[in-house]
Amino acid sequence: MPGISEEEIGRALDAWAAHLLQTTDAQQETALAIVGIVSHGDVLAKRLVEKLAAAGCDALYGAIDITLYRDDLSFRGKRPALRSSHLPFSTDDLRLVLVDDVLSTGRTARAALEVLWEYGRPESVQLHCLADKGGRQLPIQPDYVAFDLSEAHAKEVKVSLREIDGKDEITY
Repeated sequence: MPGISEEEIGRALDAWAAHLLQTTDAQQETALAIVGIVSHGDVLAKRLVEKLAAAGCDALYGAIDITLYRDDLSFRGKRPALRSSHLPFSTDDLRLVLVDDVLSTGRTARAALEVLWEYGRPESVQLHCLADKGGRQLPIQPDYVAFDLSEAHAKEVKVSLREIDGKDEITY
């Protein structure tokens, strides 16, 4: 089974943070917020905020649970696990980066946008993902992708992160 190692993920996160720093320098008049989708996007968002802070760039951190906003709950067949959102600020007038681990159909990103609108009206929203699996059902495209796996035609992409799973790894 093909995979992406911890070292590759580490390098990708460094490049991702560098990209955010580069694009933030040109837009310093607008506050930056990095908001991750629970349960892996929030971990990635936290890591990015820490990398930005180490480079002298302040960014707000938040995490959102999109479970009740999904449009496919009735098709999932099991009772959803609800988790807490942590967004202790209004999103009004922020440059917001929404972070997800894997982008596939676009349904998670659509649900996340609905959640974000309840917290205010950001100046802009960008979608950043660790991996893009491809297979969109909705017209949603990422603004930044660390690993484009759309050509791999993987049926499943699994992201493991040390904070949750004990190791950093992507298998597909």
